[in-house]
Amino acid sequence: MNKLKFLPLLFILIISCKTEKKDDGPQKTVEQETSDEWIVLFDGESTEGWRAYNGEELPPGWIAKDGALTFDTELGLEQDYTGGKDIIYGAEEFENFELYLEWKLPEGGNSGIFYHLKEGYGGPPEVAPEYQLIDDENYAKIHDLTEYNKSLGYTEKPEELKPLQQTASDYAMHAADASKKILHPVGEWNATKIVFTPEKVEHWLNGQMVLSFVPWSEDWYERKNSDKWKNSEDYGKYKTGYIGLQDHSSPIWFRNIKIKKL
Repeated sequence: MNKLKFLPLLFILIISCKTEKKDDGPQKTVEQETSDEWIVLFDGESTEGWRAYNGEELPPGWIAKDGALTFDTELGLEQDYTGGKDIIYGAEEFENFELYLEWKLPEGGNSGIFYHLKEGYGGPPEVAPEYQLIDDENYAKIHDLTEYNKSLGYTEKPEELKPLQQTASDYAMHAADASKKILHPVGEWNATKIVFTPEKVEHWLNGQMVLSFVPWSEDWYERKNSDKWKNSEDYGKYKTGYIGLQDHSSPIWFRNIKIKKL
C-alpha cells in the first residue's frame, strides 16, 4: 500500500525533471557568447590586411603556410627588395584592446609584437612598445651580445641575455616575472595575451600574467628617459596605432591572431 502511494509522486518528479531539462536548452560557453567581440587578424589562410611597415605589400618571406603566418628566411633573401621586413595589420588602428595570438620560434630565434605603432619612422622599435619574443635559453649561446649590451651600459656579464630582453618583457622597459613564466621549448607553440588600457597594461604568457605596469606614469617616464629609449622622442607616446610583428632575420610562426576592443 505504501508503495502504491509513492508511485504518483515518483511520476510527478520524473515529468518535472524532463520538463526542466527541455526548457534549459543547450548551455552556451563563454567563448560562444563573446565570439562576436573578437576581430580576427589572421584566419590561418589569408594574409589580407597585412603589409610591410611603411609599405604597401607584404615583404618577401612573409607567407601563410600550414595555418600560420610565417617568415620564411629563404624566401626573404630576395635581393631586389630594399624595404624593411617588419609587418603590420594595416586595415585598422587600435586604442584599448585585448590581443591574443600563438607563436613559436626556432633555436636562437628572435621576434616581437608591437602595438600603438605609427608609420613614418625608421622602424617599429623607435616608436612602439614591444612584447618581446626570443629564445631565452639559447639566444646568447648563438649570438654575441657583448658589444650591444655594453652600448646600453651593461658592464656585468654583457654576454648574457638580460631580463629586459627576455620573452614576455616590455622590451627595454619592464621585465617579465621569471618566477611566473611558463615558456615552452623552441619549436613548440606558446600563447600570448596583451591587455592594454590607460590604467594598466598586462602581459600574459601561456595562461599566466607575468607583467603589469601603468603606461605614461611617472615610473614609465623614468624608465623611458633613462635607458634605451632616452633619445627616441616619440617612443610610446601614441595612444592608438597598428599591431605589428617583427622580423629579426630568423624564422617565426604566428597563428590564431585576434583582437578585442576594450
